[in-house]
Parts: sequence; structure tokens; C-alpha cells
Amino acid sequence: MTAERRKLDLWFDPLCPWAWMTSRWALEVAKAREVDVEFHVMSLSVLNEGRDLTPDYRAAMDAAWGGARVALAVQQQFPEKLSDFYTALGTRIHLRKEQNSRPAHEAALAEVGLPAELADAADTDANDAALRAAQAEVTAAVGDEVGTPVIRVDGGLSLFGPVISPAPRGEEAGRLWDGFVNVCAYPGFFELKRTRTVDPIFD
Repeated sequence: MTAERRKLDLWFDPLCPWAWMTSRWALEVAKAREVDVEFHVMSLSVLNEGRDLTPDYRAAMDAAWGGARVALAVQQQFPEKLSDFYTALGTRIHLRKEQNSRPAHEAALAEVGLPAELADAADTDANDAALRAAQAEVTAAVGDEVGTPVIRVDGGLSLFGPVISPAPRGEEAGRLWDGFVNVCAYPGFFELKRTRTVDPIFD
């Protein structure tokens, strides 16, 4: 890492529309500033294991295992393709409203030139120890009271968010990044929040 370039690490679960919004902002930041963006997989299903959830949210968490497992398989075997895979899968889930299930996983893999058999990861818990370890890293950084996205700046402080809608573009994305970096520069910072008044605005 040079003095001129910064690093933005972002943890996501493919299911989360808010992580998707933040990830689109992160890619805009890479264009507007000297910033390297790297995506990592976390798991809302792991985070919510054993919790008392509403039936609808429990069903969503049960269904979310597959997408996170496949994304982790991509991260482990083809890390240079994770960003492209996330874009392909997220486009299907969040923009096209496809189910976070095998047909979407297979189509996203095919779109970015990855082996179709990576989709098999969705149907087995054989690699869940690694998924739990990935989530444990996030929890160690930000606690277990927040979900996804989580961002780390320059390998230092990690924070949940930013939760944004719509995702800013161009110089506006860069200015939001500047502010986020300034917030992360203070180790005693913990929280800024207001009630969300809009749903994710996809464009």
C-alpha cells in the first residue's frame, strides 16, 4: 500500500440488498479515488444461528446458506473473480428479482467464466467451518449486533455500513468515501444512525 493508494475491504452476503447498494458505491469509489476494493464473503445465516427470528426472516436465513457458500467457494478458488461473480449474482437477485438459488448461481458462474460445479457448494455443509471462520472475523471486528455490509479502511478500523440508497456515483461517491475515511481515522468512533425512510433504490 503506497501513500497515494488506499484499501477498501467490504464483506457481503449475496442476499442483502443493502450490502449490494454499498458494493456498487465501493466500485464507484475505485473510479473516483485512488482506492483498491476487495470483496469478502460473510454469512447472515451464520450470524443468525440460534437466534429467535420471525418465521419469514428465519426462512430467509435458511435459504441464504447456498449463495454465501457458493460465493465463498469462488473466493477460495478464484479470488480474482469474486467481484465479477458478486456483480453477476447480485444483478440477478436484486435487480431481476431472481431467487438466491441454484439456477441464479449457475447463471452467474457461467457469465463470468467459472466452473459450473462451484454451484454444488450450495448443497453441502462441508465447507461451513470456513464460512463460520469468515463470519467470526467480521464479528471480531464489529461485534454481533450488526449485519452486512462491513467495511475496513486500510486494514484498520472496521465499521458496519454505510447504509445508502441510492448508491452515489462519480465525485459524489468519492466525497462520501472521504468522509467515511475521516470517521474511521478516529478509533473511538462507534455509531451514526437515523431511521431508514426509503428502500434500496436500484439503478
